[in-house]
Amino acid sequence: MASSTLQQSFLQPMGPVAEEQFSHLLRVVGITMIVILPVLVGVPLILWRYRYTKPRGDYTPEWEFSKKLEYALWGVPVLVVIVLASWLWYSTAKLDPYKTLGPEPLQVQAVGLDWKWLFIYPEEGVATVGELAVPVGRPVEITLTTDTVMQSFLIAPLAGQIYAMPGMTTKLNFSATRAGAAEGENTQFNGSGFGRQKFTVRALAPSDYAVWVGEGARGPTLDERSYATLRRQSVLADARTDLGLEKSAEPIMMTLGQEDAFQQIIAKYHRPGGASSDGRWGGTGLPQADTAGADK
Repeated sequence: MASSTLQQSFLQPMGPVAEEQFSHLLRVVGITMIVILPVLVGVPLILWRYRYTKPRGDYTPEWEFSKKLEYALWGVPVLVVIVLASWLWYSTAKLDPYKTLGPEPLQVQAVGLDWKWLFIYPEEGVATVGELAVPVGRPVEITLTTDTVMQSFLIAPLAGQIYAMPGMTTKLNFSATRAGAAEGENTQFNGSGFGRQKFTVRALAPSDYAVWVGEGARGPTLDERSYATLRRQSVLADARTDLGLEKSAEPIMMTLGQEDAFQQIIAKYHRPGGASSDGRWGGTGLPQADTAGADK
């Protein structure tokens, strides 16, 4: 799907999380207008009434204090801050990324690499690189980690931003209420391929999602050997070449060869003495640069 058709902002919400973020923005704008509009209207009015036309106001050179004016100048901003703080507290609690949005959420495991995202579907037995597909109407829970430096995961039209770090996991819950495509990305700079570490999020009807899962079951196998290849520093097109596929920007669909792949990727950081030397699942050292890729 062409990138120009991808939704890229929470102003184009595709699910309840982005809808709440959009609503929160409208509330903030509406409340701050209580302070901003009087300034925008009052300044020109004062200039017109007391400067550019024949002055109409009383001249009171001994005037020093107005209790009503002080109450307005201090009271209104205080009330605005209290209301904004209350709404922020409410939205923050409502949009807790660890809170599931319904029963039996789809479990997806995400691994941030240089410079691509690997998505593992343990229930379906498939994995993808560069594409995340979710069924419309079903809650989704993503468990995230990275196998390189810290990264920041964001799908603006569907969910908020959350960090991921090696050897640790974080969670992000969301759901899609309509079919469509969105852009996901890493927003934490992590090297020369940072600008191309984007992925497509496809919200599909349940029947289309089932077809999509079937396509993944016919792809190459994700196992320890193929994962070590994916772990190299490469963009999506060069990762395809490294796996023996045609070089293109199309996502990689794979069969999950080891059910606990995600757990193994995390566990290697917690083995006694570290795992850099044994090379399991690519080790924990700095990912090897893919010198064969032509796009570096």
